[in-house]
Amino acid sequence: MDVALWDAKAKLLGTPLSRLFGVGHEPVPVYGSGGFTSYDDDQLRTELSGWVHQQGIPRVKIKIGESWGRAEARDLHRMRLAREVIGPEAELFVDANGGYQAKQAVRVAHAATDLDVRWFEEPVSSDNLAGLAEVRAAVTADIAAGEYGTDPGYFRQMCAAGAVDCLQIDLTRCGGFTGFLRAAAVADSFGLQVSSHTAPQLHLRVAPAVPNLRHLEWFTDHVRLEQRLFDGVVTPVDGMLPVAVEAPGHGMTLKAADSQAFRTA
Repeated sequence: MDVALWDAKAKLLGTPLSRLFGVGHEPVPVYGSGGFTSYDDDQLRTELSGWVHQQGIPRVKIKIGESWGRAEARDLHRMRLAREVIGPEAELFVDANGGYQAKQAVRVAHAATDLDVRWFEEPVSSDNLAGLAEVRAAVTADIAAGEYGTDPGYFRQMCAAGAVDCLQIDLTRCGGFTGFLRAAAVADSFGLQVSSHTAPQLHLRVAPAVPNLRHLEWFTDHVRLEQRLFDGVVTPVDGMLPVAVEAPGHGMTLKAADSQAFRTA
């Protein structure tokens, strides 16, 4: 509802939504996100190579913490494979989806020291703030969490606990564009940067207005669906998303023909 109301307001004013919020970052950095544990080695190589070597995205994220932390050897193998594919210059991010225990996450991070992992997302459950803080104090990678946040109090508690280096925000879960701006302000009050979680096309309309923005998640599943179902989507150039959307509102329209296959009523 919040997204729809902001879209309507911008259309009434005849201006792109990104201009209504204001643009402090243009273009906006993105990171390629996918690398699911269900991929075999060839699938992982193809996806990572496509982001880094074909699309020029210099930062990528893969999933680890397979089977709730019971496959550490494969996690480390996939991290090493990822580094081999993307080369020494691209940034490597990992996301355990809360699959590890705190000391286990530290051990895995230390075993991968030579891989220069820059971002360790949800090494333990995002509900375990003490565990996140413990891992944060013990590893060199930035700890990220917050994607499940729904209100400013949630984000304040996470920041106050010293649980993260970068706060993740998902506007589809925390109250739309208004909720995103509130969460970013909370993070800024603690001197923290923020990163958007999934839904890159919606986040592109508000994230550039946030002074403490680090980057947007270029999430493979959402990218595929957005490009298939909507006109007006923006694609990255050398790892950066241009903000110049000229159509009023959020600038996206449903592709009627392509969306019919998913119609249920």
